Amino acid sequence: MRPAGRGGAFLPARWTLPAALLAIVLLGSTPARAGHEFPFYPSFYPQEIQIETVEPAAAAAGLTKASLHAYIGRDPFEKQAPPPSVGHLESLRSFLVVTFNPRGAAADGPSRCAAARRLHESFAPGDGHYILHPYPVTPYHADYLQHFDLAESAKREYQAPAAGRAARGQLKVGARGRLAEKLVQARSRLDPRAWDATVEEIDLDGLLPAWALGIGGWPGPPWLKEGWFHAYLLLAETLGERATKQAVDQAVQQLVTGAPESREERLTLERRLVGLLRRGCERVILGYTLRREPFSVEYSGGVENVAHDSQAGLASAIFLRTVKLKDFPWNGWLTLGIETRPVAAWNPIGGFTDAAGRLVWLAVGDPALFPEPYGGSWVPNRVRLQSPPERATSGAIAIPRAALLPEALTGALKEVGDGKSAGVKLTYRVLGSAFHDGTRTSVADIVYPYAFAFRWGAPREAGAPEHDPYLERATSLVRESLAAFRVLRVETDTLRFGDVALTYEVPVVDVYLHRGPSDAEQLASVAPPWSPLPWHVTALMEEAVRRGLGAFSAAEARRRGIPWLDPVRDSKVKARLASLVDDFEARGWVPPPLRGLVTAREARARWAALKQFYVEHRHWLVTNGPYRIHAWSPTSVVLQVFRDLSYPRGVGSFDGYAIPVRAYVAKVDVQRDRLEVSAEVERVERFGREYRIVTEPLTRKPSEQDRASAPVCRYLILGPDGTVVAAGTAPPGAAGVFTISLKGLHAGQHTIVLALALGGNHVNPHVRVIAHRVEGAR
Repeated sequence: MRPAGRGGAFLPARWTLPAALLAIVLLGSTPARAGHEFPFYPSFYPQEIQIETVEPAAAAAGLTKASLHAYIGRDPFEKQAPPPSVGHLESLRSFLVVTFNPRGAAADGPSRCAAARRLHESFAPGDGHYILHPYPVTPYHADYLQHFDLAESAKREYQAPAAGRAARGQLKVGARGRLAEKLVQARSRLDPRAWDATVEEIDLDGLLPAWALGIGGWPGPPWLKEGWFHAYLLLAETLGERATKQAVDQAVQQLVTGAPESREERLTLERRLVGLLRRGCERVILGYTLRREPFSVEYSGGVENVAHDSQAGLASAIFLRTVKLKDFPWNGWLTLGIETRPVAAWNPIGGFTDAAGRLVWLAVGDPALFPEPYGGSWVPNRVRLQSPPERATSGAIAIPRAALLPEALTGALKEVGDGKSAGVKLTYRVLGSAFHDGTRTSVADIVYPYAFAFRWGAPREAGAPEHDPYLERATSLVRESLAAFRVLRVETDTLRFGDVALTYEVPVVDVYLHRGPSDAEQLASVAPPWSPLPWHVTALMEEAVRRGLGAFSAAEARRRGIPWLDPVRDSKVKARLASLVDDFEARGWVPPPLRGLVTAREARARWAALKQFYVEHRHWLVTNGPYRIHAWSPTSVVLQVFRDLSYPRGVGSFDGYAIPVRAYVAKVDVQRDRLEVSAEVERVERFGREYRIVTEPLTRKPSEQDRASAPVCRYLILGPDGTVVAAGTAPPGAAGVFTISLKGLHAGQHTIVLALALGGNHVNPHVRVIAHRVEGAR
């Protein structure tokens, strides 16, 4: 292991001396063109990232000595106090559930619900094993606010006196997992035919990867972090009643297609869905656990600016795009420990599926958008919307006849023709850059994923070499949602610094969708025109799979009895790929879907560049991300920063997420037709390498410049029957007071639930509930 944080040569790889001097002079300066997308921070990330498999005990020693900067795995200080030089970050780790045997002693809904409460009473959650929360939407979900009253009601039910309840001993209880075995006292070996209930811990890491199947630069489903979606994944498979299953499936279909016409209808449907999932108590959520991940805060050898994700923790895109070494911030070595060895194949289509692989791909690949760290939406990374989405309000949006849509099975890009329409239109600006082999992002690169999805994901005859069930599932959302796309133009943006001009090409693309979620950034994540892979790398892997050199996914590799495609570590496959590249270069081969976009001459240049990259780096995984794979072993990998002035998202782009701050409800004044909410907000004060968070009253309306980070008041109003009759967000007014209108409410008892969010931080909100009675219609 190299000494953590130690510096290397100052001049970064791939930089000329004038470029390096220019960067030194201009680092931190603001571009001359206001609002320009390219901040000109030329990838001042750590020079190298070393990811090593480390046991928890060794991780504790490494963090204490600052030879390890952060650790992803079980908390190595679980049984001991960490030294002052080690900090921790918390995120949602798992759910504790009890699943009932449909043929066991608790055979009906009421008896199952009562049995779950008895089990909880015997576990004594106050010992820190888990947090009592018998509801699937937690404070670590951005949609917790709209479920807050239901979650509190469920909690009160579990906290009620236990008089008259039978003892737990009447049930035969099994256990799965370390936590469950501690709580149930190791009854995991019970005969599966004899158990009445099984207590188990379901890790979020195990729950989501089967659904977070976004290939390449596409993210997973837009609702990946939503609590209602997690509730569905946790509980739907255990439902017993057919009518309930049908109602659940119908509700989910409405939510994922954006069917509810108003925000109030959508929130009511989400609440109803969770109620349906919980009703029969076939599986009951008892609570959740938190992941505690340590990182070094040692004064000189540690790290700072450490952002994390509320559900993924440090194994997230935001961590790798914010963390800085305190010493040698851009030419040092960041050393990360991870508990598990990398075993999944390293291909970005159906590989990188284990914890170590996902971490590597988060650094090497660059997604179009990545999950909002402390919310439920998405953060634009390499694409952004030029304007708000255009939705069909009456009728539909006409699609230009020259717009393109891939043909199923072949991926051929065909004009849609006359008479086609869509429900949503989005216009993207795409932030391209150089690939690791020196080629540059082109229109062909950003549209080829569409062709790939329709070629490899379309259902076809079982066993066909150009079909993989994993890819069918991974691309289903894109194929079902995409109505057409059209490249409008490629704009040229120029930044001038004195006599130096930097030129960037920005494709502008219209994407038409049949339907989609109501949130703009969630909608933008459905089918963005983007790929972190150049088209020639994707095509090379396609041809390898088509010729039987490997399979994209582990399941298909097992089914066909061939290797799981790994263009980085599999020496035999790499040699066969070299022969293919030689042949493709000689022929100027272009994959069929791109033959109208790429010439043979351009293809030869691409294949030649890829071959040279392989000679220099010994693998075929070229991307346009901030890091490239440099070296590897069975237990470690070294990633080297890719310094290039064309990279648009350098250090500083996401620093606003590094220290999450919160806002609190200080006072609520109930007027006849409105609520007036006063707030206290947190602010970061920095001094040297240290900082502190201070809380102060909000007394003024934030300036236009601060509007993006200004606090907002989120609220929902529940009618007498529990439906959502009003919901929205309110900005602060002139005196820093938030105003929520109560006009138009019908007579009856209403419940108002509200919380404040600051800087996009929706985690663990300070929630206020106000009872409000309306005596007559307003």
